Amino acid sequence: MDGNLATPWKLANELRRLALLPSARLYFALHGVRWRQGWRIYGLPLIQRQAGSQISAGDHLQIRSWLGSNPLGPNHRVILATRSPHARLTLGDRVGLTGTTLVAEGAIDIGHRVRFGANTTVVDTDFHPLDLKERLVQPTSGETAPVVVEDDAFIGMSVLILKGSHIGRGAVIGAGSVVSGTIPPYVVAAGNPARVVRELERPVLNDVWED
Repeated sequence: MDGNLATPWKLANELRRLALLPSARLYFALHGVRWRQGWRIYGLPLIQRQAGSQISAGDHLQIRSWLGSNPLGPNHRVILATRSPHARLTLGDRVGLTGTTLVAEGAIDIGHRVRFGANTTVVDTDFHPLDLKERLVQPTSGETAPVVVEDDAFIGMSVLILKGSHIGRGAVIGAGSVVSGTIPPYVVAAGNPARVVRELERPVLNDVWED
């Protein structure tokens, strides 16, 4: 059966995406985010970029914010936010986001070919202090530490990645996990907090990512 007849919702999403394209390009430009080659935007994200901060992404970015753009169903639009003038939020080539929230107070660096399952949250800050007295005086002065997700990692749906986390290349994070530390490369990690449950073979990629 013809692919468009077998999956008409995909055709509908593509037509809707193409209709959105001029508005999407303008929306990113107005928020100081440079448009790159091969972007596919299925619904505008929510961008909150503080003046002076940086939000950038490489080629072939995919953003899925529409409910019908992924069968797992984004709970909300993709959110790209920076909370200080020195914050940095960077995404490499071929990153995929579905209902994903990325909030950087200092730095969040996402490598190439990283895929985020639906409704994952990545934050590099506690937002609020743990100490009660400090919280009453400065309620938004929580601790901050950089987050790094290396190339080829796969993040399952509804994962929470907290400040100071470092996920190694090719690692897989199980759905619903909470990451709050270092995950080695080429392992499967799951749980709260996420722990290594098995190792993965290191692949020889060659030119598999060439178009």
